Amino acid sequence: MSASALVRPRHGRMIAGVCAGFADRFGTSATTMRVIFLLSCLLPGPQFLLYLAMWIVMPSEKTSGAGYAV
Repeated sequence: MSASALVRPRHGRMIAGVCAGFADRFGTSATTMRVIFLLSCLLPGPQFLLYLAMWIVMPSEKTSGAGYAV
């Protein structure tokens, strides 16, 4: 996958793959991104609503189709 693509990966998801997608994009671990998100929820603001919006807006990673029986 390209480092510039912002997609929700098929593997490594916990809920929707939003944090894993941001982690891939910015070159950090998914765990680090999840901790940052959870800590940001302690601050006032619409973090949870932004997470839901990103779940809807971010495309899911495409599958290559290889490995499927025909």
